[in-house]
Amino acid sequence: MNLEEIERIRAQATTEDWSAATVRDATIADLDEEAIALARKNYKNKFLEKASELDLWDDITFLNKAKITIKGKITRTAIILLGREESEHFINPAEAKVRWLLKDANGNDKDYAIFGCPMILAVDKVYAKIRNLKYRYIKDGTLFPEEVNQYEPYSIREALNNCIAHQDYTKHGRINVVEMDDQLIFTNLGSFIPGSVEKVVKEDAPEEHYRNRFLAAAMFNLKMVDTAGGGIKKIFNFQRERFFPMPDYDLSGGKVKVTIAGKILEMEYARMLARNNDLTLEEIIMLDKVQKKKVLTDLEEKHLRSKRLIEGRKPNYFIGLKVAEKTGQKATYSKNKAFDKKYYLDLIEKAIREHKSLERSEIDELLWNKLPDWMNDNQKKNKVGNLLSELRMKGKLENRGTSKNPRWHLV
Repeated sequence: MNLEEIERIRAQATTEDWSAATVRDATIADLDEEAIALARKNYKNKFLEKASELDLWDDITFLNKAKITIKGKITRTAIILLGREESEHFINPAEAKVRWLLKDANGNDKDYAIFGCPMILAVDKVYAKIRNLKYRYIKDGTLFPEEVNQYEPYSIREALNNCIAHQDYTKHGRINVVEMDDQLIFTNLGSFIPGSVEKVVKEDAPEEHYRNRFLAAAMFNLKMVDTAGGGIKKIFNFQRERFFPMPDYDLSGGKVKVTIAGKILEMEYARMLARNNDLTLEEIIMLDKVQKKKVLTDLEEKHLRSKRLIEGRKPNYFIGLKVAEKTGQKATYSKNKAFDKKYYLDLIEKAIREHKSLERSEIDELLWNKLPDWMNDNQKKNKVGNLLSELRMKGKLENRGTSKNPRWHLV
């Protein structure tokens, strides 16, 4: 465990739970009746063994049993989850609001809505706003298209409820849900307590530390979140089953940003990842990073190389031959795989022998499309320059032009 993780756990363990504080002057009259009714229904579904006795409880008894209030006193958690819209002032300057934004393909705002307390009802209102359109694609072994919703309903609710449960309310900000044509983006303020998403997916166990411990426990009792662990992993598995890209987690800037894609990037590649029983979910997440040109950690790179799943130099990895052959990406693999250096050197010599001399721009044109696809224009230019320098130093070529406008001849 590194120093940062130790400090994060120590800080979390010693920090007072903001969500558990009681609210002076607030009473049960400040809670929404419809929200309490839904809370009762969810609690009954969660704890079937208590269903018969729950009907005998008055509201205060129920709220105490569900750990939403403390000895009949209204908590900040009670205001966030069940408070009337006009009761939000009890948690000022904190906000309990979710802003939904609809954007077009160019990132321009098309529509928006803001939902406040009670959050137990706001989740359904946000969900109703999201245009979960049908997505069609052809599955293996059939000519008939498969039709699915762009987003698994569980994934939307889990991501949004996680934002509510883990929001740092002391930062006085809002939760955002941004809907675009082919992706949903969820953001909440505060650091990601577990440290890394990979750790959460791998361990698949309850987190030991929570920012809002009282709030998270109440949401668990109301069937809003899964503190038994596995919620995030379920989102990854739903994406895998649909052949969609893995969720993206951006933990920078003092907030958590989750992006869930609503379409397939590459059909053959996605099918192989979803169906290859030899690959673990953790390996699929790593390969998903390679497809999206994201940075791999040293451990991830070492693991993928050891299984011959990737090739190339850091940070320009590409899918290895083993994966390319199974995903119908043989041509892509060959474009990424560089020829032996000798091939390039011989090609330059052969071309100059045929044409007596070549300008640098002509040599660039000769090699450009034969260099790996992962190289950008700068890297390709440097590569050609290095090849010419090597031939010159070996005494095979000489520049009879100028340094600005070179013209290369065989010696």
